[in-house]
Amino acid sequence: MPTMPVGGLETRAADDDAADVIVRNAKIYTGDSGRPHAGALAIRDGLVTVVGDDAEVAPLVGRATTVVDALGRRVIPGLNDAHLHVIRGGLNYVLELRWDGVPTLRQALAMLREQAARTPKGQWVRVVGGWSAEQFAERRLPTPAELNAAAPDTPVFVLHLYQSAILNRAALRAVGYTKDTPDPWGGQIVRARNGEPNGMLIAAPSALILYSTLARAPMLDGEHKKTSTQHFLRELNRFGLTSAIDAAGGFQNFPDNYGTVTELAREGRLSLRIAYHLFPQTAGQELDDLSRWVEMVRPEDGDEWLRLNGAGENLTWAAADFENFAEPRPHLGDYEPAFEQAVRLLMEHGWGFRLHATYDETIRRDLAVFEKLAAEGLFPGGNRWLFDHAETVSPDSLDRVAALGGAMSVQNRMSFQGEVFTRRYGVGPAADAPPVRAMLERGLTVGAGTDATRVSSYNPWVALHWLVSGRTLGGLTMRPPRNRVDRETALAMYTRAGAALTGEEHIKGVLRPGFFGDLALLSDDYFAVPEREIPHIESLLTVVGGRIVHAVAEYEGMADEIPAVSPEWSPVAHFGGYQATGGPVGSGARQAELLGEAVAESEDHWQWRVRRGLAAETRPESYNPCFVL
Repeated sequence: MPTMPVGGLETRAADDDAADVIVRNAKIYTGDSGRPHAGALAIRDGLVTVVGDDAEVAPLVGRATTVVDALGRRVIPGLNDAHLHVIRGGLNYVLELRWDGVPTLRQALAMLREQAARTPKGQWVRVVGGWSAEQFAERRLPTPAELNAAAPDTPVFVLHLYQSAILNRAALRAVGYTKDTPDPWGGQIVRARNGEPNGMLIAAPSALILYSTLARAPMLDGEHKKTSTQHFLRELNRFGLTSAIDAAGGFQNFPDNYGTVTELAREGRLSLRIAYHLFPQTAGQELDDLSRWVEMVRPEDGDEWLRLNGAGENLTWAAADFENFAEPRPHLGDYEPAFEQAVRLLMEHGWGFRLHATYDETIRRDLAVFEKLAAEGLFPGGNRWLFDHAETVSPDSLDRVAALGGAMSVQNRMSFQGEVFTRRYGVGPAADAPPVRAMLERGLTVGAGTDATRVSSYNPWVALHWLVSGRTLGGLTMRPPRNRVDRETALAMYTRAGAALTGEEHIKGVLRPGFFGDLALLSDDYFAVPEREIPHIESLLTVVGGRIVHAVAEYEGMADEIPAVSPEWSPVAHFGGYQATGGPVGSGARQAELLGEAVAESEDHWQWRVRRGLAAETRPESYNPCFVL
């Protein structure tokens, strides 16, 4: 086992008493109120055995002990994303070009052009979530014409939030969209004057048109899916994630799409603990599917690496609202009868559930069903259940959730959608979207996550920054101080609260003897860096159950090996995943580099305006009175 040479530490322990991993010379934040800070810890058989100082762990060094010198860096409990589409994301990860973290549209299009050149015939270039037009210096989307220029022959699909998708001509041909293709329910194919699709797809308000179009792209085979999933899990480990709750979702069928993580778990090759949900996929058949599932398995029958956590995030399709804030709030039909049957079935069989609910109007209707069942003694019934998202939930609804024994899970979708939400609903509602502090003040368990990958990025530090600052990627301050949380509270939402949502608060979420040996050694001190630098934090070394699953910098070579990225033309093989910017650097050289990028973008912007007739081809003569004789 690789180890760091540390002077003054000698092999003392017998093999039967030795730790598997020791982290020393660290600034450990444990999350344990009984001992919140320490300098060292030891892990054996996947569990923390000692939390203390260097002197306390030194006797546990054995011949096979991996000793990690943290070099005075911050160590935290492993992060737990309480709402992540990790299973679906893993199946496609190596096929996707990630614009997460890319600062300019100019750079994003250059990446797309380069990837199109290496993508073989029959395959697509796809950009699927994790970015927003507001993150770009240009503050705009790419146009179909720009996609056509970058990739004249390779199909390109670019998904933007829950709002729209942009396709080039090759992609329109690949999916067969023509002037005769009707608009699907809840969606729009934007057309030119001649009736032909121009490349824009609009969710109006349902994103089904976006996802059903994406589903026509080529998929990976079994072995490539396993490799793709392993690399996605390793990418999550890169940011200190050690656990995630998979929220299921559309186009994620059970058992077919769960087979890859199941096989990796069977082989002991997961590097992230996954608790998953089941979402009935066939409208009109939801109750039949749930009835079969509750008779076959019980939540928590899995193990520490892969476990069922209940149903959701939808129980019936008709009860789901849409979160496309560019469109008005949808008005749902009469969904309560079937929804009530589904909830009753789950409660009677000891199943927990989670519910996608963006708007308070939906939450109030759901709560009325729960209160009806509460009269029969089914609520609170000991089952874990929660609302997801809840951007416009009211104080009264939160009181009702607390009375019924529920919990909440919030995501930083507003990091990406905050500007469009504010334009539609105004500054006042945006300040409480969602009302995080009001949830916590009622004593509710509030887990935090990202809802990646179709909208938000999977980078948890972007979400933590949003919780603390209330700011979007575009720099808009949405949530005032009264609706923000401090860094310690935000971290608890990303660790202890997530463990509580899966019933694992007794074993996970803090660094305490007897708890899972899950931790992250950070590139920068989360508690000390300026607020604006939180999104740029990464993990240098991530440990899950005593296994080192990610290691860079001084720790290079200490992590478990995984297969190389395949296929070889994969965007991940060439660009990686999240595009780290390195964070704000106060140097004159970096400042000059940024100005140079701005000048180049200015020229591109000028040419873009000229092509559209928005500016004259000849630049106006400048006038500067300082140089007038």
